[in-house]
Amino acid sequence: MTTGNCICIHSDVNSMDNVDCTFILNLNVARSGSNRCLFSSSDFFSHSLTLSSPSSSAAKVRACGPKALRGPTSTLPFPFYSGRPRESVSKAHLQIDREVDVVVATHAYGNRSGVRYMTSGLKVYYVPWRPFFNQSTFPTLYGVLPIIRTILIRERITIVHGHQTFSTLSHDALLHSRIMGYKVVFTDHSLHGFGDVGSIHMNKVMQFTLADVSQAICVSHTSKENTVLRSGLAAEKVFVIPNAVDTAMFKPALERPGGSEIVIVVISRLVYRKGADLLVEVIPEVCRLHPNVRFIIGGDGPKRMRLEEMREKHSLFDRVKLLGAVPHAQVRSVLISGHIFLTCSLTEAFCMAILEAASCGLLTVSTRVGGVPEVGIRHNLSVDVWFEDKLSYELQYLTNSTVVVLPDDMIVLAEPDPGDIVLAIQKAISMLPKIDPQAMHNRMWKLYNWHDVAKRTEIVYDRAMKCASQSLSESLSRYFSCGAWAGKLFSLVMILSFLFWHLLELWQPADDIEEVPDVIFSHNCEGEMMQNPNNGNP
Repeated sequence: MTTGNCICIHSDVNSMDNVDCTFILNLNVARSGSNRCLFSSSDFFSHSLTLSSPSSSAAKVRACGPKALRGPTSTLPFPFYSGRPRESVSKAHLQIDREVDVVVATHAYGNRSGVRYMTSGLKVYYVPWRPFFNQSTFPTLYGVLPIIRTILIRERITIVHGHQTFSTLSHDALLHSRIMGYKVVFTDHSLHGFGDVGSIHMNKVMQFTLADVSQAICVSHTSKENTVLRSGLAAEKVFVIPNAVDTAMFKPALERPGGSEIVIVVISRLVYRKGADLLVEVIPEVCRLHPNVRFIIGGDGPKRMRLEEMREKHSLFDRVKLLGAVPHAQVRSVLISGHIFLTCSLTEAFCMAILEAASCGLLTVSTRVGGVPEVGIRHNLSVDVWFEDKLSYELQYLTNSTVVVLPDDMIVLAEPDPGDIVLAIQKAISMLPKIDPQAMHNRMWKLYNWHDVAKRTEIVYDRAMKCASQSLSESLSRYFSCGAWAGKLFSLVMILSFLFWHLLELWQPADDIEEVPDVIFSHNCEGEMMQNPNNGNP
């Protein structure tokens, strides 16, 4: 049994569904192998229990099962639900199933504030901190310290897990948590550049935030290389844990779309980095070469106008359908209406949309960029031995795991060039008669699952817990080495954070902050609470 608590912070400011998010997990890991059921994320946000105040939230949920849930905060992506938030939420649910107590904290969304419980027992703190741009909170440095400190103490957290480079809440929480002595883990989900002004600025912020991080996680080897180069983090501290897919939610249609018509599905944000400009050139050429091809495009963004102009210019109103933004709950219904899934991204750390499309039985055509060629599975080691063998063996598995590309009969890769993409689509069309959607779904079920991801994440948490505690002087030496001028500035920021923390300790000692009681759920109890939320009242 390993005892510890974890906080995770996530932001998706690069997407249409932007979210600034902080997860906090209470790592009470039962390694006996019980409760290993796979979480299904469908209808996850549709049910929640609204609690009047954080101070009394835990007492309002009836204890009726063997599983205790406790732990501090994370930023939950409700009502925004894109790829990176989906990954974090899926991990959170799987860790609940694995007896890892999970609590989430996020900034307020509209009138959604206070503390709520999701149907699986996932506790969510909606901190009254309003976003000011692209669903990101204003970077105050010290403004969130009192709130973060209170939640960490109330929920008895020991590990703080932050997500995403552009999450200001993540950076603030990680820095303050480290100065208070908590173990810190960071996960990066995206690829970023080096040459533009914004990237140069954020890379320096990354170097500051990760200077004293315990461990880091990336979703692909390409993402790991990018993160190490941008932040200066030691490569041995960074582990690669690819994403997975909820195959229970993304199932193929009972009957494949028939007839001679071929439907190509595109679900993406219509922005430059997602290759919307490539789509404008590819679609007319494919329609010219194949009169029986039709396109369904889901998503919205600044490049939608170019697609509408292209459709009007080439008179393709009957062959190109623009759906606009597609809620995540409806993604499967769009996917199963097609035969081929097309993604033209110019940069991807790890494309979850490809996994979802393959799970629905669609043949994928994708650009060969970033971590897309790494979409594969680790081989030759059983997940059941990871917690039964030595930690060094587990870590060797994480760092040296074999990654293979999806089989050629499941994905066709192309260079990010209109001509090459057209050729790849033609190849995919010729392969369609050999595609069995149900067989493809079954293969994806074996290749990817969140249970695997949750287990591998816990190994990283174990590694973080074994890191030696650092004194203030040792931590300052790491920040001081970040640059001639930046190092001095970073050290000053951390010294002020240290002094502010001790001032808070004098003003409100930790012993005076009430710890939340454990809340116990069972599956039957959750069902009762979904039917009648008032059952949660004492």
